[in-house]
Amino acid sequence: MFRPIWRWFWRPAQRFAWGVIFIIGGFAGIIFWGGFNTFMEYTNTQEFCISCHEMRSTVYEEYKKTVHFKNASGVQAICSDCHVPKAWTPKLIRKIQAAGELYHKAVGTISTPEKFEAKRLELAERVWASMKASDSRECRNCHSYENMDFHKQSRRGAEKMQEGIKDGKTCIDCHQGVAHKLPAGLDDDDDDD
Repeated sequence: MFRPIWRWFWRPAQRFAWGVIFIIGGFAGIIFWGGFNTFMEYTNTQEFCISCHEMRSTVYEEYKKTVHFKNASGVQAICSDCHVPKAWTPKLIRKIQAAGELYHKAVGTISTPEKFEAKRLELAERVWASMKASDSRECRNCHSYENMDFHKQSRRGAEKMQEGIKDGKTCIDCHQGVAHKLPAGLDDDDDDD
C-alpha cells in the first residue's frame, strides 16, 4: 500500500533532481566559461604583457619608439595585436604555446638583458616563422593591400610594396624590424632586393 504512494512521490522528485543538476551544471559551465574567457582576454592586455621585467625592460622599450606605439593618428597597436590571433581557435592555440614561455620565465632563460640578447635571434626567428606561416595574419588585422593608397607612399615604398604583392611575399618577409630591433648579426638586406 505504501509502495505506490512512495513511487508517486519519488519519481517527480527524481525528475526534479535531474533538472536541478542540469540547471546548476549549466550555470557552473557559464561561470567557468565566462571566467576562462575573461582571464584569456586579460592576458591580452598591455599591462599583462609588460608585467614581466624581461619584456618591460627590453622589447617594450623598443616598441615605445615605433609608429605602432605613438603616431599622428593616435591609433596604437599593443603587444597582443601583433602576437596573438583574434580568431578564437588560433588564439587558444597561441595561449597553450605561451604556457611553455611560463616555464622559461620560471627557470630564468631570459631573466637578464645579456641572456635576452643571447636568445634574441632564436626568439625572433620563432615569431617570424609563425607570422610567415599565418601569412602575417596579425599584421592584416590593421593593414591590407586592398586599402593601401600607393600614391600616398614614398616612391620607393610603393615600388617595394607592389613588388612584394606580385612576388607573393607576406608582411614579415620585409618588415622584420618594424617594432623591435633586429638581432645582432642579422642585417636588414632591404637594399639588396
